[in-house]
Parts: sequence; structure tokens; C-alpha cells
Amino acid sequence: MDSVGDLQRVLVVIPTYNERENLEIIVDRVRAAAPAADILIADDASPDGTGVIADEIAARDEQVHVLHRAGKEGLGAAYVAGFGWGLERDYDVLVEMDADGSHRPEELPRLLSALENSDLAIGSRWVRGGKVENWPKNREVLSRGANTYARLMLGIPVHDSTGGFRAYRATTLRKIGIDDVVSQGYCFQVDLTLRTIRHGLQVAEVPITFVERERGSSKMSRDIIVEAFRRVTEWGVQYRMARLTRRT
Repeated sequence: MDSVGDLQRVLVVIPTYNERENLEIIVDRVRAAAPAADILIADDASPDGTGVIADEIAARDEQVHVLHRAGKEGLGAAYVAGFGWGLERDYDVLVEMDADGSHRPEELPRLLSALENSDLAIGSRWVRGGKVENWPKNREVLSRGANTYARLMLGIPVHDSTGGFRAYRATTLRKIGIDDVVSQGYCFQVDLTLRTIRHGLQVAEVPITFVERERGSSKMSRDIIVEAFRRVTEWGVQYRMARLTRRT
């Protein structure tokens, strides 16, 4: 496994949809926290002009790039497109990060350092040292419950498989395959976590502080929750059936 020092090219993928209030702030924070990293803003044709702001930022900073997408196709599709863009350009590490400030860029160096001995580093709210700020209790209960359900159903030793602040080695994404990923929202994060583990790769959880957004509106919806529950249940049943088959 290559050392972190050998992983020279880092790309931070930031999906956006109506994030004009947050975009410049988060880009500035990422550039300060990880000056050598490049940034790819994957904008889903935001009607509020986020894509225009992204172009303006990229015009004055050669380490910022913009991927304009045709419309709102979901978080998973945006990340798959962003990862594909980065893999085509031979980046060594690809990072997921929200645009709304809930993922603190100042914690990015610790995520990257965790790749020293892992293939995927997840910023975790639910391990010792991790926490959330300004979340209503029902959101915390939902997230903790969803992650416990995924851990038990799928038989994976990860406490925050829905966490969206994470860093992948490029070799990990190539090995697990992302072209056939159709899951969205939190389910997308569980999907890629599961693929990584099933391929025998190493996952590290790094404690982070998750901060609820201060500007703009959350993209959380009932459909996202339902999809995650349905797909995790399907994967869990498949996993248990496969185990039973191997025993017979």
C-alpha cells in the first residue's frame, strides 16, 4: 500500500444544488486546510446561479474546476460523475464533501492521513471522539438507528456507513467499480462502504464534528430515507442468504 506521501494528487469533489450562499465559503476553507488539493464543483444546474459562481471561482483559481450537469439527478450520480472525472485525470485520492459546511474542511488533513493504513477513510460521527452540533434529537436518533441497522443487517464493522465526508484511494474506486452504482443519498454511502469491505479492503473511521448547516435548506427527504432502508434490507437479505448457502 502506498504511503500518504506517495499520494500526490488529491481531488475534493463538492456536489452542489442551490448552494450559492455557501460555495465561496467552503471553497476558501478547503483551500486553506489542504492547499495542495484540487477541487471539483459538480453542479446539478442549480436554478439559484450556483454554477455561475462556481465558474467565477474557477476562473480565478486554477485548482478549482467545475463539472456542469444537465439537472438534479441526485447525490450519488453527482459523486459518480465527479469520481469519473477525477479518475480520468489520474488523481490519487478522491474526497467527498458537502458544500454546506456540515463537513469541516479543517478536519480534511486527518482524513487524508488515515489513508496511510486504509483504502477508505470515513469521517465518523458515531465513534469515540465524533459528535454532531446543532442537530435536533430526532435527526440524531434517525442517523444512529440507520447506521446500527446497516451494521447489523450487512455484517460490517463500520459505525457511520452513511457518513458523507470521506476519502478514497483511486485504486479503491477502480477496484470496487462505480459505473453500475444507482443508489442515491445516504444509501450511496452505504453502497460504496459495503463494496469496499466486500472486496477485502481496509476502512478507517476518523472521528469528526458534524455541524448542521447555517445557510440554505437541507436536501434530506422521505424518499432518501425510504430508499436507504429498502436497499439496505435487500442487501442484508442477500448477504444472509449467501451465508446460509455457503454453510449447506
